Amino acid sequence: MKRYFYGWVIAGCAFFTLLVTNGLTFAGITVFDESMLREFGWSRGTLKFRDLLTMGLAGLLSPLAGAIADKYGVKRLMAFGAATLVAALLLYGQVGSALQMYLVHVMFAVVLASCGIVMAVILVSRWFVAKRGTATGIAMVGTSMGGALFPALGGMLVGPFGWRSSLMVYAIFPAVLLAVILLLVRERPGDMGLKPLGADGPARPGAPPAGLDYRDAIRTRTFWLIAAAGSMTFYAILGISSHVFLYLRGQGFDVQTAARGLSWMFLMGLTGKFLFGYLADLFDHKRVLLVNLGLMFAGSLALASMNTDLFWPFVILFGLGWGGIYTLLQLLTMDAFGLKAAGRVLGTRTVVDALGGGLGPWVTGWLFDRTGSYQVPFLLVSGLILLTLLISTILRIHPPASEPAGTRV
Repeated sequence: MKRYFYGWVIAGCAFFTLLVTNGLTFAGITVFDESMLREFGWSRGTLKFRDLLTMGLAGLLSPLAGAIADKYGVKRLMAFGAATLVAALLLYGQVGSALQMYLVHVMFAVVLASCGIVMAVILVSRWFVAKRGTATGIAMVGTSMGGALFPALGGMLVGPFGWRSSLMVYAIFPAVLLAVILLLVRERPGDMGLKPLGADGPARPGAPPAGLDYRDAIRTRTFWLIAAAGSMTFYAILGISSHVFLYLRGQGFDVQTAARGLSWMFLMGLTGKFLFGYLADLFDHKRVLLVNLGLMFAGSLALASMNTDLFWPFVILFGLGWGGIYTLLQLLTMDAFGLKAAGRVLGTRTVVDALGGGLGPWVTGWLFDRTGSYQVPFLLVSGLILLTLLISTILRIHPPASEPAGTRV
């Protein structure tokens, strides 16, 4: 009987990591927004500045975390991030001011840099040459699964227990994640006498990975086009996902229904990540990306119409498109630059991604405060997605000559 490939366990660990870290630091806390606004009397701009702080600092910290991962590996960083998230959630339940909330979100930034998408992509990419799209898609599904699970859970908890006690319950999940990382994560196939799935040649522990040097990679137009695409799409994703619950409440939906609407958006993202990750192993990565952007643009227009009858078409189209983009941007980065400096390349790209991702929730809240409506900020999202679609048409991927052929588009 053929032995299973341990890389699929690694993909599962990456999936659970992103489920917990991304699910709790973003979508999971949005169902408490209404309770916090009511208790503290803040404006939405004041509340959502926390997300700009989290994303901006996570982006600035990501190159450092990536460099550490390139040199020392990801396992210790991931364990540190999981432990930090336990502490952050316990502290979150005790906050009494905006400043204290912002300090907790600084801790969230540390979590995302050390135990977020960059680390998951590096880890999975080390184990897969063939099926890299499918494995990355499985890992990326974690972000949407977390986005579907935690708002629904929070919506059930906040009524009977309040938002502070609900955060105490949330802290159980990163504690479980810490145990999973320590027990199951392995840095590289060579550490177990294996080779990456689809790679040629024997396993060679300590062999240098293929790809471009960091300085060569960030000097290319391709790097900056991918970074710009990531920045604008993350603005759209986080700008909308962080406000959908409040938008639905403003349209007269009850708490449970609004929480389910947010959860279903993340479930569609989950489907898109797995589906388009699989399709990326069959078709040209750039073409799959363009399809994703087209779906996302159509969905954003449905939401910007402010017609609640079009909310579910928005959920399906936007969610599917967003999920695929999350996966494709990681794959295109690995296609173009390889593994040699993957931590620093992904980390630097994340700085640009994080700028857009952090501005999305804050600017959306700021525009709502000034216009009294979500239509203007939602139309801005549509415009940014359209611009990303146009930019992506001129994107050219030329894999480094030393990268295994299995990783080429």
